[in-house]
Parts: sequence; structure tokens; C-alpha cells
Amino acid sequence: MKKVAVVGFPNAGKSTLINRLAGGSEAVTDAEPGVTRDRRALECEWNGLRFELIDTGGVDLADADQLARAVQAQARVAISEADLILLVVDARAGLGPGDAELGDLLRRSGKRVIVAANKIDNARDESLAAELHSLGLGEPVAVSASHGLGTGDLLDRMVAELRADGGAAEPEPEEQLPRIAILGRPNVGKSSLLNSLLGSNRVIVSERAGTTRDPVDTEAEIDGKRVILVDTAGLRRRAKVAGTIGYYAQLRTERAAERADAAIVVCDASEGLTSEDLRVAEVAMRAGCATVLAFNKWDLVRGGPAAEGEGPPDSTRDLEDARARAERKLRLRPPVLTCSALGGRGVGAVARQAIVLAERAADRIPTAELNRFISALVAERPPPQRHSRRLRLYYAAQVGRRPPRFAIQVNDRKLIVRDWAFHLENRLREAYGLQGVPLVIDYVPRSGRRRRTAESASV
Repeated sequence: MKKVAVVGFPNAGKSTLINRLAGGSEAVTDAEPGVTRDRRALECEWNGLRFELIDTGGVDLADADQLARAVQAQARVAISEADLILLVVDARAGLGPGDAELGDLLRRSGKRVIVAANKIDNARDESLAAELHSLGLGEPVAVSASHGLGTGDLLDRMVAELRADGGAAEPEPEEQLPRIAILGRPNVGKSSLLNSLLGSNRVIVSERAGTTRDPVDTEAEIDGKRVILVDTAGLRRRAKVAGTIGYYAQLRTERAAERADAAIVVCDASEGLTSEDLRVAEVAMRAGCATVLAFNKWDLVRGGPAAEGEGPPDSTRDLEDARARAERKLRLRPPVLTCSALGGRGVGAVARQAIVLAERAADRIPTAELNRFISALVAERPPPQRHSRRLRLYYAAQVGRRPPRFAIQVNDRKLIVRDWAFHLENRLREAYGLQGVPLVIDYVPRSGRRRRTAESASV
């Protein structure tokens, strides 16, 4: 698929324009400059041609700040990989030194470039685009990302350039790859883990909490299996980020979790399994994600190495305590692994476990086998009586996947005892390796004559 890198000086309106062109609100926007940092792709279609818009952070070549340099590096990579560059300039602010420097960089890149004169909100302001001719990058297109003015003409121009470069053929439908979201509270090493898995600095890593703001999708191959890894913004309690950029970044993180098949919940091993980590795992469960807990920075825990089982007794005991707490507090009973994102040890095992869980969440248990399992379970430990009556289970079937969903016909839902229902759920996980996979079990009552005739045949 063809790629269009969208670049520009900070606060030129790149993310707003991308949302307008792609017909959504995936990119985080705010009046504060420098909101976007990592590069991320959004799919767009116009006049029968599908292509990717690559959102990048604002590029100020004169800014020597470490984070600004990292943003510039990400933008340079996007430029080098793109088939077409869309340079967005704030036409109302006029052509500044930063725009001129970026224009010079693009001229030397040898790439096709379209200049978008943004923030022209009415026809009377279109003359403001004339100044941008001095960039030497061709005729600018006047647009308003906020109001949509001129965006159709801009898309026509982009598609024409892409087709002139051999992009007329419609790409074949892509394989539906498993999506694995990397979740966690701020500054636990999510972006470092992604970079370690990819073997490159795909996303920006900084000691500043909250560096990542947009979910970043990256295709990767792990042990011969292609997956999409999604780096996300750190999850905080909503009350702490209300009214800030972090609030909207968090909403997109939660949406990314809902689209994922599995989640790696990253924890800081030096702090143990905290209540905030448990809350993030609950977010993953509610989103329907199969979940694995990854204790990052394990090499820093009491000097212990990252490989599981090789640490000193204290670190091993810490891991056992974390597993016990996770089993007590989390209904999914997710696997707990250790890793070191910076050192690279254990990260492959974490990714492989997440892939296994994603595959198990997509599996289907044969109906006959499921009913044999429930018959044996009931024979071993029958449901307790309530009001002198006992719950009877007649028939079970798996009715959904991702996450697995089961329907069990019963005589009366009011007879279900919470502890016994959890017992059934946990035994189902043990029998089919579904630890960390959310299960949905619907108890469906039988009624009338069907219930009476089934009493004798119930399991």
C-alpha cells in the first residue's frame, strides 16, 4: 500500500488534517504544540485508491531538546519510507524559518511533495497561500482541516500523484493479522519493549512519563508468525487526566485494546504488582483481550537477571508473590512472565505467550467435547442446592470467539451460585489452557414443556 507522510512545523494542524482526510478522529489533537510524537499510520481511500497517511510529530530543526530530536528522527524515517510527502503549513501564521528549513530538507530528499496551506477557513483567505510558492515545492493547495474546505481537491491531487507513481492498481485484501496491544501505566517501559521486539527504535523512548500519546501500529514477525504490535499511551485513572491531552490519549488506548486480540500488560518489576497494574489488566479484560502480565526491568530487581528462575531467592519469591496476587485479584488468571526490554532477555517469550493466547481465544471447542467436560465436572462436584432445588445443566455449546463465548442451557438461572460458576470457569481454563483468556458464559433457561421433558436427561 502506498504511503503518504504528513509533515510540518509544530501546531500546523497535521493531525487535524489527517482526521479530516481519513474520516475519523484517531489522531490526538490539541491547541498545544507538540502533541504528536511517534509516527503512526491511518488508512485512507479516495477515488478507488487505498493508501496510508503517516502522521508525524511537529518538526522544528532548530530545537535541540532530546525529545524534539527524537521526534525529528521519527519524521525523517517516515519521509524516507513514503511514496509522497504532504507538507502542512499554517497559512495564517505565514511562512516561518522552520517551514523554510523543512522545505529545503524535502527538496533535497528527492521525494514528490504537495504543500497544504492549512487554516484557510474561508474563500477570502485563499490569497494567504500565495506566500508558500517561495518554498519551491509547487502549487500549494488551500485547505481548512477544521472546516473541510479544499480537502477534496487535496485528496484528488494526492491520488493523482500516487497513480502517476504506479499506484493505480487496487491492492489485494490483506490477511487479518493478530493484534497485540502493549498496555500499562506510564513509564513502565512499553515503548522500550516494542523497540526490543522490533530490534529498532520504532517509537520514541524517554524518561518523561506520558511520551506516547497515539497508539502506534507496527507489523512484526515473531517466530515466523506475522502480528501487529500496538504501542499505547500509559493508562491512568480518568479523574487524574480529565481535561488534559492525556484524557484523549487514554480514550484511544482503550479503543486500541478493544480492537486487539491479546494484550501484554507491562509492569515495573522493581515496584511489584501494584493496584494500578491490576486496574490496567481489568481494562484489558473488559475489552475482551487475552492477557499476559510482563514484569519489565527484572534485571534491576535485587540484581537478578531477566531469565526466569535464574534470580536470587528474594527475586524468585517476589515473582511467586506477584503470581499469587494476580491469581487472587484477576479473574482471568493471566500468565506472569519476566523480561528486560533494555537488555532484550525474555521479551521473545512474552510475545510468544501473547500470540498463543490470541490463538486460543480464536479456537473453538467441539460441542460434544464441551458437553463431556461439563458432565464430568458436574459428576465430580455438583452445583449446591438453593431453596431445596439444584441447578441442572442440560446442554452447552460455544457460540462465539475472540473472546470465547459459551451458552449453557439450565433449568433456572436463579439457582446459580457464584462460587460454583467461578469453579466451572476456572476448570474450563485449566482444561483448555485458557489462563489469561476472558470467557463469557451465558446461562440460558429452558422453559415450559422442553424443561420438563429434559429433567430426566440433564447432566
